[in-house]
Amino acid sequence: MTSPRAWLIWIVGVFAYLVAVSQRTSFGVVGLEATARFHASAAEISFFTVLQLLVYAALQIPVGVLVDRFGSRAMIAGGALLMGLGQLQLAFTANVPGGVLGRVLVGAGDAMTFVSVIRLVPLWFAPARVPLLTQLTGMSGQLGQLFSVVPFALILHAAGWTPAFLTLAAMAALAVVLVVVLLQDAPPGHPAPESSQGLRSTGVSLSSAWRQPGTRLGLWSHFTVQFSGTVFAMTWGYPFLISAQGLDTATVSALMALYVAAAIAAGPLMGSFVARHPLRRSTMVLLISAATAAAWAAVLLQPSRSPLWLLAGLVVVLAIGGPGSMIGFDFARTFNPAHRIGTATGIVNVGGFIAALVSIFLIGLALDALHLGGFSPEGLYSLGAFRIALSVQFLVLAGGAAAILITRRKVRRQMAAQGVIVPPLLRTLVQQRRLVAERRRTP
Repeated sequence: MTSPRAWLIWIVGVFAYLVAVSQRTSFGVVGLEATARFHASAAEISFFTVLQLLVYAALQIPVGVLVDRFGSRAMIAGGALLMGLGQLQLAFTANVPGGVLGRVLVGAGDAMTFVSVIRLVPLWFAPARVPLLTQLTGMSGQLGQLFSVVPFALILHAAGWTPAFLTLAAMAALAVVLVVVLLQDAPPGHPAPESSQGLRSTGVSLSSAWRQPGTRLGLWSHFTVQFSGTVFAMTWGYPFLISAQGLDTATVSALMALYVAAAIAAGPLMGSFVARHPLRRSTMVLLISAATAAAWAAVLLQPSRSPLWLLAGLVVVLAIGGPGSMIGFDFARTFNPAHRIGTATGIVNVGGFIAALVSIFLIGLALDALHLGGFSPEGLYSLGAFRIALSVQFLVLAGGAAAILITRRKVRRQMAAQGVIVPPLLRTLVQQRRLVAERRRTP
């Protein structure tokens, strides 16, 4: 039976992650205001988020190694402190270099949070609960995004730039206090992290995690299904819906809230699927990738602005990518020993954010090039320009899906050598249908 202490630890960790996501996604709703405040172009505004994600992605593997050595408490508290400092910087700066520094601090602090929170779950809970709790942890991040979409946006428009970012800094300060006072790295009696581990041992751990094909399958899964929702929520979704699709701010806020609600609803379903069908995790990832490509194609191939129902469908599909990306962390957990989970999780978490930062930057470059080159005379953020620029995502989706298929073959060869055979999907579906039919015939 899970102890009340374990649930308290998890709730504190979840709150810290919720705060981190609200800090991460806050810039996604200030794109138009940031353009005016910093007198910046589309490429410069995208650079804010690209650099933030670059810092986040670059720190994932070092953070994974450090959390295995020093534990989650120190890493989560340090991350919240950095994010608070970053938001204070953004609250008072009015130039591009100052804004970039603020987002770098936010990215660094954010990088220290998720891996550290995820590491707590298998230490405090029974293995059977881990897939669902991993999904519930990821869902908490969607609530953080909801804060940035609704309350933060309301404060921004009602009170202005500085009070809005000071509110985010105050949330980070609260997270620091709660983590320091209430969070504990592991249950009593559990071996403490090896903080004296040398560079040689650290290198061996990192190399072992990378050589494990299951870790790389997790990385490519995260790469492929997570990035498009991140691109939409963190940078280009808001300008696309406002400027290109002609929606008002209330409707856009409702769509962003739908994004959060759909992700929250999909999380438990995804966790239940992973727990019941562990041999079909990569198939689910590929299905989500295909759905993402189809949803974007349906919107971008419209001859004019898309109907609201189609945009809502796109938002729902992108939202499912968030819980879908958590499957990557389940690969890291099941293919690596407990002492290496942080390192493997850090490797996996690099994937989606590398894909996102590349996509965000290329979309910004494309928008500027189309505008300056005269191919988008109706405006920088026009529908025609967005239709071309957002198509960059199809290349990333195709590359990620190909990498999943290649890596999955290696994983399945390794599993076959261990006596675990994954039957063809079609045969499995036929057998399940026969089983259901037999149960119905049985009185």
